[in-house]
Amino acid sequence: MKIPAEIKIVALVVGTCAFYTYVGQLVPQKEVQPPAEVLISSDITTEEMIAIGEEIAQGKGLCLTCHTVGESGALRFPDLAGIGSSCTTRIPDKSGLEYLAQSLYEPDIYIVPGFNPGMPNIARPPIGLTNDEMLCVIAWLQSMGSEATVTLETRHSYNTDAPEAE
Repeated sequence: MKIPAEIKIVALVVGTCAFYTYVGQLVPQKEVQPPAEVLISSDITTEEMIAIGEEIAQGKGLCLTCHTVGESGALRFPDLAGIGSSCTTRIPDKSGLEYLAQSLYEPDIYIVPGFNPGMPNIARPPIGLTNDEMLCVIAWLQSMGSEATVTLETRHSYNTDAPEAE
């Protein structure tokens, strides 16, 4: 008995799909949830901003996907240990606050020597940090090697909608 070619092709396609479906089910599945919403109240202290900034860097901001803290060797992007003090000397005539803000809002303007560009603008989607979240990340960065001076009222050239300090 001869089996028609069309039936052989259908059997091959169904068999192949069944095989790959089975193999696909063997691969461990990991459910990834969106990062938890960070609530930032208007009366937050700088110390609380540092803690929230670290949480954002590890979660929603994805900073520690590429950056490290306190490591050396072949790194993808600059290590952040001591950034609070080194940020004041990276670009002449630019304050540490302005350097950190520029690094987050426009990361390709200044590239640390020895590293390639590639950091995304985390103020835009898909990361999309708010100005308050960015200030918390800046407070966290300042706290590594220096005293954090940022508050939610802090103004810099990228956050002109912050309220005037009284």
